[in-house]
Amino acid sequence: MAKVSVEFEVVGDELHLIYHPRDDDSWVHSKFNRQEELFIKGTYHLTRANFAKSYLDEIDARSEVEGGELFWMDDCAIRFTVATAVGDYFVFDPDILRVGLPILIARDAKPTWKWFSAEAKTSILSVAAKLMPSRIVIGGGAPDAIPVKEYERLIQQFPTGYELKRYVIARVGAVLRQYTDASVDGELMLRQYVAKRIKTKSANYVQLFRDAEIAKFEFLYSRLNEMLSSEDSYTEHVWQDQILDVVRLLNSKYIAAFKSVPLKDVGNTIDKQLDILLVDATGNADVIEIKQPFRKCVMTESLYRGNHIPLRELTGSIMQIEKYIFHLCRWGTAGETYLTKKYGDRLPPGLQIKITNPCGIVIMGRDHEMTDVQRRDFEVFRRQNKNIVDVITYDDLLRRLQVVIQQFKAGR
Repeated sequence: MAKVSVEFEVVGDELHLIYHPRDDDSWVHSKFNRQEELFIKGTYHLTRANFAKSYLDEIDARSEVEGGELFWMDDCAIRFTVATAVGDYFVFDPDILRVGLPILIARDAKPTWKWFSAEAKTSILSVAAKLMPSRIVIGGGAPDAIPVKEYERLIQQFPTGYELKRYVIARVGAVLRQYTDASVDGELMLRQYVAKRIKTKSANYVQLFRDAEIAKFEFLYSRLNEMLSSEDSYTEHVWQDQILDVVRLLNSKYIAAFKSVPLKDVGNTIDKQLDILLVDATGNADVIEIKQPFRKCVMTESLYRGNHIPLRELTGSIMQIEKYIFHLCRWGTAGETYLTKKYGDRLPPGLQIKITNPCGIVIMGRDHEMTDVQRRDFEVFRRQNKNIVDVITYDDLLRRLQVVIQQFKAGR
């Protein structure tokens, strides 16, 4: 095995860089005699002033043997002091790495040349310094320290010379393939190579919160079941508040819900009032109608020309939602300004309410006692309106909660 040209060794309170020059060490000393620095692997800037004391002693001994003349050695290891101990860390001489910020390595770490230099004579720490941290600490117990295992994983994933060539081919290929008959997909080749090389595994964030999520959705399922079993004991106001909580916890994109919202009827002297306005995390507004079920089905039991048709309460609710959306869109930017000013103190700072093709949601009725034919006709009707209004029954909510719970419990 070929000997590496750069090694590191801890000697007391010093970290030494041991350099094995090609052929002999005469050319190194010639550089220093000309007041030139030794630049190794595109990373280390070394001068005679960085010689370790042990190497200076070796030079003196070699000179004494030759009567004051330094003789050259074919296999000479030149030692440089590159870092000194401060507490639990070795702190690098800033003139050696020249990355513009402090570099610290834990005293118990075992650095290799690969910690500092990529194959293409690139200083890895110089690349890291471009991200402008206040310092780079590797290993040890400092709060801003990069764990040694994580740093070594970074080193393993640093682009190789072959990967950089693939990247160039991919960039050129992205243009040529649009205008020529080039058959090689350089981008695909790059992705395949990187996928084989990079071993990073995705973190399972779901697992961290699985138990809490199961408890949350089981509570909502139990609570909704309890409400549906005694729906007559709730006022409309309380019922709406409870169902809104279920909707927002089941669909986390909505961050706020405002009730009894003034709605400008452009061209009319009498304004309207919107029951509930939902606002999502981007500020976009949607409209929701929540009706108590009162054990009513949403489709007729009898047939009209061979079909079950929606009950008047359902079609009326959809019509009401569509009118709200119509008036919101006509209100436009003036409405956005008004609503943001009115409800801004109940929204995250700087979030603007936006009226951009609002969607509607209607929650009403039960479907657990529907026949298969009723269920099919209801689905046909529901999908006809889905582009504007999403009709959700309370049994839909129960089923959605059940599916979510089952998925979490299955560990998926």
